[in-house]
Amino acid sequence: MRPVRCGRPRERPHVTDQQPTPREFGFVDRHIGPDPDAVATLLHTIGVESLDDLAAKALPAGILDQLSGDGVAPGLDALPPPATEADALAELRALADSNTVAVSMIGQGYYDTLTPPVLLRNIMENPAWYTAYTPYQPEISQGRLEALLNFQTMVTDLTGLEVANASMLDEATAAAEAMTLMQRAVRGPARRLAVDTDVFAQTAAVLQTRAEPLGIEIVTADLRRGLPEGDFFGVIAQLPGASGRVTDWSELIASAHDRGALVAVGADLLALTLITPPGDIGADVAFGTTQRFGVPMGFGGPHAGYLAVHSAHARQLPGRLVGVSKDVDGAAAYRLALQTREQHIRRDKATSNICTAQVLLAVMAAMYASYHGAEGLTAIARRVHGHARALAAGLSAAGVEVVHDTFFDTVLARVAGRARDVQAAAKERGINVWCVDDDHVSVACDEATTSGHIADVLAAFSAEATAGEYAGPAPAPRRSAFLTHPAFTRYRTETEMMRYLRSLADKDIALDRSMIPLGSCTMKLNAAAEMEAVTWPEFGRQHPFAPSSDTPGLRRLISDLETWLSGITGYDNVSLQPNAGSQGEYAGLLAIQAYHAARGESGRDVCLIPSSAHGTNAASAALAGMKVVVVGCRPNGDVDLDDLRAKVTEHADRLSALMITYPSTHGVYEHDVADICAAVHDAGGQVYVDGANLNALVGLARPGRFGGDVSHLNLHKTFCIPHGGGGPGVGPVAVRSHLAPFLPGHPLAEELGDALTVSAAPYGSASILPITWAYIRMMGAQGLRSAALVAIASANYIARRLDEYYPVLYTGENGMVAHECILDLRGITKATGVTVDDVAKRLADYGFHAPTMSFPVAGTLMVEPTESESLAEVDAFCDAMIAIRAEIDKVGSGEWSVDDNPLRGAPHTAECLLVGEWTHPYTREQAAYPLGAAFRPKVWPPVRRIDGAYGDRNLVCSCPPVEAFA
Repeated sequence: MRPVRCGRPRERPHVTDQQPTPREFGFVDRHIGPDPDAVATLLHTIGVESLDDLAAKALPAGILDQLSGDGVAPGLDALPPPATEADALAELRALADSNTVAVSMIGQGYYDTLTPPVLLRNIMENPAWYTAYTPYQPEISQGRLEALLNFQTMVTDLTGLEVANASMLDEATAAAEAMTLMQRAVRGPARRLAVDTDVFAQTAAVLQTRAEPLGIEIVTADLRRGLPEGDFFGVIAQLPGASGRVTDWSELIASAHDRGALVAVGADLLALTLITPPGDIGADVAFGTTQRFGVPMGFGGPHAGYLAVHSAHARQLPGRLVGVSKDVDGAAAYRLALQTREQHIRRDKATSNICTAQVLLAVMAAMYASYHGAEGLTAIARRVHGHARALAAGLSAAGVEVVHDTFFDTVLARVAGRARDVQAAAKERGINVWCVDDDHVSVACDEATTSGHIADVLAAFSAEATAGEYAGPAPAPRRSAFLTHPAFTRYRTETEMMRYLRSLADKDIALDRSMIPLGSCTMKLNAAAEMEAVTWPEFGRQHPFAPSSDTPGLRRLISDLETWLSGITGYDNVSLQPNAGSQGEYAGLLAIQAYHAARGESGRDVCLIPSSAHGTNAASAALAGMKVVVVGCRPNGDVDLDDLRAKVTEHADRLSALMITYPSTHGVYEHDVADICAAVHDAGGQVYVDGANLNALVGLARPGRFGGDVSHLNLHKTFCIPHGGGGPGVGPVAVRSHLAPFLPGHPLAEELGDALTVSAAPYGSASILPITWAYIRMMGAQGLRSAALVAIASANYIARRLDEYYPVLYTGENGMVAHECILDLRGITKATGVTVDDVAKRLADYGFHAPTMSFPVAGTLMVEPTESESLAEVDAFCDAMIAIRAEIDKVGSGEWSVDDNPLRGAPHTAECLLVGEWTHPYTREQAAYPLGAAFRPKVWPPVRRIDGAYGDRNLVCSCPPVEAFA
C-alpha cells in the first residue's frame, strides 16, 4: 500500500510483450482514482513537473507546510501508519467488542428498535441510497424525493398537522427551530417562551443555547398548572413528557391562543398511533424524532428529527420541503419547494442556518412506516404500552409508588433513596434504567422490550410480575385515521418492499452510477470498508446516556478522532457534538462570543463575511446574535484586502470575528490569507476559517497554524461520511486552546462540562464516526496528502481541458485553481440563450449528474472531481461538456432555435421519444445518445424538465392521491 507518487511524472510505458510486474493494491490505491500513469497525464496537461510542484504553484508559500525528512506533513505525524482494510476492520472489531450492549430501558428520547432486514440491506447498506446527493437536480432524484414525500406524509398523518418538512437534524434542534418559527409567525413584541418542566433535558439545553443570542427569555414552569403571567410568543410542551407522563394539553393550547401565543408539542410518533395527536387538540407546531422507526440509537445519531405545522405557517418552515409539481409534459413530478428560503439566497435573513437534512434516516423511517402500515405500528405501540402497564402493575403490587397514572411507554417509580441501588440491580441483570435522582427511577419500554426484561426490572425493584391489570387510566385514545395512502398500504411483503426500493433507486443518479462533479460538495468515494462498522450492534445499539463503562470502545474511537483531526487541522481541541456543518459553524461562533464575553468584551458583535461566502455563514452569525458586515471581493474573486482593512477600522471596537472559507468559495487559494488573518487579530477579533474546503488542505496547510482560531469540518466531505441524499453529516468544531473552554457541553455528560449545548446527544451523530476513523486509519499521513494533491490535480486538469469551451472564472496566482473550478456560462447565455439549467439537464442525457449550478456566482457551473474519480471518468465528463458546447454552438448559429433544441428539451425520457411523430429539429438519437450508445451506460430520467414555479404556486407537500398520477 503506497500513496500516489509526488515526484516527477513517469513517461507512459511503451507496449511490449513483457508482462507487467505484479503489484499489490492497498487501500490508498483503491481510494484514489488516477494511478501513477494517469497522474502523469494530469500533471503534463496542467504543465507542472510533479504533485509537489503543483502544490508549490497553487498554495501561498507562507502557509504551505514543509515535509519532514521521512516525507510526512507536520501535524500528520500523530497518525499511525496506514492499515489495510482487514487490519482496520479488525481494530474496529476490537473497539466494538470492548463495548457492552446492554438492554436499554433508559428512554429520554432514545429507544431500541428492530430494523427490518429488508430496509437495512436495501437502504442503509445500499450505495444507490447512501451515496446520493441532495436532490437539487430533481429530474434525476425522483426516487429519494418520493421517499421524502412519504416521510412528510407520515409525519403529517401522525401529528394531525398539514405540512412537514423533509426532516431535521435531531429532536432538540427541531425544538429550537420550532421556537424561532413561532417567534417569526407571531410577529409581536413578546420575547418570552414558556417551556414545560417535563421537556427532555437535552431539548431544554439546546433551547437555552439558541434563545440567549436572540434575546429570547425562556420561562420554565409546570404548564399543567397553566401558563404563567405575562406575554409569551410561544409555548413548548412534551407528549409524553420526559417523566413518561401523558398530559392532555388542550386546555393549555386554548389558553395560549387566547393570549396570542402559539404552541409547539414535542410528540412521540409511536405514541401518536394510540393517543390524540397535537394537531387534533389545536397545537400549531409538532416536533420530535423518528428514531424509533427502525433507526438504531447509535450512541446519539444520526436520526431524522421532524417539524410539522399548519398550512398557514408552511412558508415559515426551515430546512427542506419536498413538493409536488409537474414536468413539461404535464406528468406529476417531485422537487424541493420554496427554494428562496435557501441560505445562499437569503443569507443573514434566512429563516434558519440549516442547509441539510437527515435524508437517509428519514427514508429509513418512512419505509419502516410503509412496511408496517398503520396496523403494524399500532400493534407495536400496543405491545410497548402493554409492557409498561405490566411493569406498573408489578411495581404497584409490590408497594412501589408509580408516580404518574397515565403514561405510554415510560414508568416513573418513587423509591425513597434507593434509586442508585435499583439502577445497580438492573445493571447486574444486563439492563440500563434511568436514575432521575436519589428517589426516582424511570424505566422505558420499546419495540425490543420482552416480558423477560419486565421480569428482570421488577426483580431489581424486589418486585415480581403479576397477572393483575394496572389500575391507572389509559391515555385519551386517537380517533383520526392515519397512513391511509397506498404508499403505506401496498408494501407489506418483503418482495414488494424490495422491488419498491429498487424502483425508487433506479430513478436517481447516485455515486454508484456516475461521477457527481458538484463543486463545494466533495462527492468522494464512500468505501465499503469504511461503512461496514456502522451497522454493528456494538455501536448501533448504544444509548447516548448509557453508563460510560458500557462504551469504552466508542469513547476510544472518539478520542482517536479528536486527536487525529487536531493534528490534521493544526488546532488544539475538537468537539464532535455538532451533527451538521451548520451546527459546527454555530458552535464555533458561540465559542468566539463566549471568549469575548469572558474577557469583558461582550460588546464585540460584528462579524465580517466576504460576499463570496456560503450563505450558512451569514445565517449562523445572525443566529449567534451577531451583526453581519459584508466585505467585498476583487474581480479575481479574492477578498478585497483594502475593503477588509477599512471595515476592520470602522468596526474595530465591535469586531468579533471574520468568517473566511479557505480555499475560497471561488475555488482558489487566496495568497493574502495570512495578511487577512493578521488584520483581524490586530483589531482584537477572531478568525473563523470555514472548513468546507478542507479536502484541498489536508497534508498541505493547517488552518489552525496559518491564522485560524476556529474551524468547523465537514466529515461528509473531506472525511468520507456519505451524503446519503442530503444527510447525515457531522460538523466537528476545532479550536485553538484559548477557545477550548467554550466548546459545546451537555447536561447529561459530565465530562463535557456545562458550556452551551448545540445538539441533542453529547457526541452528536456518533454511530457514523467509524467511517471517518476507518478512512484516516487506512489512508495514513502520506495517503491523505496524496488524496488532496490528486483532487487539486484533477480540478486543474478539468480547468485546462474545458477553459477554451467554457471560460474558467477564477484562478489564483500562477493560473491555478484549488480542488474545484468555476465555468462561466454567462457570456454563452447572453450570446445563445442557452442557460446553466439547460446544460445541467442535458448532462443527464449523457449519463452524468450536473455540477453545482449558479453558486457562488449566478450563471456558472462549479465543478469538483475529487481524488476518487479515475482519469477515464474525468475525461468522459470533459468529453460530454465539450459535446454540449458543440450543441450550444448550433443554437448560436441558428441551426437549432433557442426554444427547440436538445438542451432546452433535456432531459429526455424514454416515453417522450416513443411518439409517433417526431417534430424536433434534432433526431431521437441525438436526444437519447448524443455521443453514441457505447459512450456510457444510459440513464433514463423518469420525468422531463420540472416546472418549479408551478409547484411553488400550488404547494402540495404530502402524497397526492393515486388519481393524480392517472
